[in-house]
Amino acid sequence: MKKEGGIVLSVNTFVLREGKVLLGKRKGKVGEGKWALPGGKLGFWEKMSDCARRELVEETGLVARSIKFLQFINDIRDEDGTHCIHIQFLAEGVEGEPKLMEPEKCYEWGWFPLNNLPENLFLGHQKFFPTLKDKVAIVDVDKVLLKHEGQEW
Repeated sequence: MKKEGGIVLSVNTFVLREGKVLLGKRKGKVGEGKWALPGGKLGFWEKMSDCARRELVEETGLVARSIKFLQFINDIRDEDGTHCIHIQFLAEGVEGEPKLMEPEKCYEWGWFPLNNLPENLFLGHQKFFPTLKDKVAIVDVDKVLLKHEGQEW
């Protein structure tokens, strides 16, 4: 297990439409060919919700009417030992289709049924979907710490 290098803090955004989720096929040395949610690293002094909005626009050209917190996941990736903290948001009121805004980072955007996701999801992202379905708000390395109550999905 890798212990040097600090913690990676990522902010990711679920864009859902008609039972499907928006995923991008990554390009580059990290995650080449893997499908991932729109997202990226939190900027210094940046609010997490602002980061979610910024990354969504930068990567897809899509604008959300509102951004709502969904979940926090503390994860040490089995694949490479990297310690990641993922902050997940839900984008609401998103209209239009995604555009390839950063072709150097992404091959394409696609809509995938939540019950039929691609097998080649980016490291850690496969852990996001079961917790979304189960309405889990905080997860610490596979332990549920807090669930949403009374929230419709």
